[in-house]
Amino acid sequence: MAMDLEYSSSLNGASFLLFELKQVAKLKRMDLTSEEIRRRVIEENLFQFEKKGRINRTLPSIMRRLEVIDPVLADLMVEGSIEISKVINLYAIMKTDLLFYEFMNEVISEKFRHNDYLIEKKDMNVFFTAKAEQSEKVASWSAINTEKLKRAFMQVLYESGLLKERRGNELNRLIIDQQLREHLIHIGDAQYVHAMGE
Repeated sequence: MAMDLEYSSSLNGASFLLFELKQVAKLKRMDLTSEEIRRRVIEENLFQFEKKGRINRTLPSIMRRLEVIDPVLADLMVEGSIEISKVINLYAIMKTDLLFYEFMNEVISEKFRHNDYLIEKKDMNVFFTAKAEQSEKVASWSAINTEKLKRAFMQVLYESGLLKERRGNELNRLIIDQQLREHLIHIGDAQYVHAMGE
């Protein structure tokens, strides 16, 4: 499913959220509507958040990710290994967040292509500076917002398995399950497989 995406800083409030996406994927497999899924998440506190405000902040991002996960991916996410779930979540983040997709495509996959396994602060700074020059929206973000977003990007890299250590800068190639890779290519999303460094 294609989405018209604009640059957004929504990853600041909703970075990886793998557990949460798995919860809604389980409900999707039960043929619940988006509205029914939202209601159950809130009423049953399926995300196990202590504060209701956090559910309201993260649920829109989770539901956007869920929209791009087809039944095959939902099955793989719920029944597959943690590694498969992480890759599907990373795919869903890229598919719903244009800026993060471009970061993966222009920075991470380029590093892997050149066998460069270090992500440095300057890589992040060069990327955001270039995007601010190309987009008035990115240029309008405060320095604090941009710094938070850089941290959110690094957090996603770490939680997906692309970054070896939380505070480190060494990258790790993902091993993408053959069935998952073939499915993503089959549905016309080879560019996301490529962006992950394949």
